[in-house]
Amino acid sequence: MTTGRIVVVEDDPSVAELVTLYLRNAGFIVEHAPTGARARELLDELRPALVVLDLGLPDTDGIALLRELRAKADTPVVALTARADDAQRIAGLDAGMDDYVTKPFNPRELVSRVRAILRRAAGMPGGGRVLEIGNLRVDPARHEVLVAGRAVTLRAKEFELLEAFCRQPGIVLTRDKLLEDVWGFAFPGETRTVDVHVKQLRDKLAGADARIETVWGVGYRLAAP
Repeated sequence: MTTGRIVVVEDDPSVAELVTLYLRNAGFIVEHAPTGARARELLDELRPALVVLDLGLPDTDGIALLRELRAKADTPVVALTARADDAQRIAGLDAGMDDYVTKPFNPRELVSRVRAILRRAAGMPGGGRVLEIGNLRVDPARHEVLVAGRAVTLRAKEFELLEAFCRQPGIVLTRDKLLEDVWGFAFPGETRTVDVHVKQLRDKLAGADARIETVWGVGYRLAAP
């Protein structure tokens, strides 16, 4: 059974072949883009369900390409990065990637991560009870957020971050804890991406009774009315 179309952006033929093989065996339709230029063409033409993106492309800066994609759509992105390049991974998180794997990687793990992200993005029925705090309403199953009846559009990670706060109102959550729970990464001390997403959430939730407060030196908490 076909489970969605994926664009693999990877210049190394052997890596691209391996990723494509495993994803096709898992039921996905896969298109390969060996360059950033070809990736732009495919992304505009196909509107894929997910993108597997090598951040080390020879003709295009992978982070820049990720930002271009994010400016146009909320398509989930799994990045492929060099094992030692922490700075690149952190930049990718800030630019909006949903997950990453480091080279060399287990292709079965990549397929598993892809499936998990697509399940979350689909907002599967029964994904969780509706969370209501004052005039803020979060529906995980519908992937819907309302503030005083007004629909608020959130990107995938912004929604997951808000859901994490709403499930534990009043509880202080450290940046490391949020990074691990929402992004699935253990990057102690490298938590700038959490701050970026919290700022974006605060801007989008203007007018909500519940607000995200900074607990200096610790993390954040959702202050309920």
